[in-house]
Amino acid sequence: MFRQITETVYASPQIDTDAVAQAKALGIVRIINNRPEGESDDQTPGDVIETAARAAGIDYVAIPVSHAGFSQAQVDAMGEALDTDGPVLAYCRSGTRSTLLWALARAKAGDNPAVIASKAAGAGYDVSPVRQLIDMLSAGR
Repeated sequence: MFRQITETVYASPQIDTDAVAQAKALGIVRIINNRPEGESDDQTPGDVIETAARAAGIDYVAIPVSHAGFSQAQVDAMGEALDTDGPVLAYCRSGTRSTLLWALARAKAGDNPAVIASKAAGAGYDVSPVRQLIDMLSAGR
């Protein structure tokens, strides 16, 4: 269920409280929710995930991303959320928005766009929808 992008970053489709226990077992220290509330009837609400995460000693951050795209504020917030001592798990409906937001945050931090794309592809995600933005953010450093 969790796809490993880097040594410390995992992406996942929608999680539930059982997945929080799995995250804890992996040593995850922060869960990042990239899914807007009420996106579908079958999603576990963010506050339920947050309560389970905090009960398990895992930090929780919500950075909802709709299908409208990514804002600079979201990229900045993701960069901050990724900056922690330990592995993080980011989730959304399929894991794609989480991965794309990770890619944008890493590009802004100066990572090589080809390496970003390769790491995402290794986890089964395609960053081509935001590749131009990745290149622009990386060049802007």
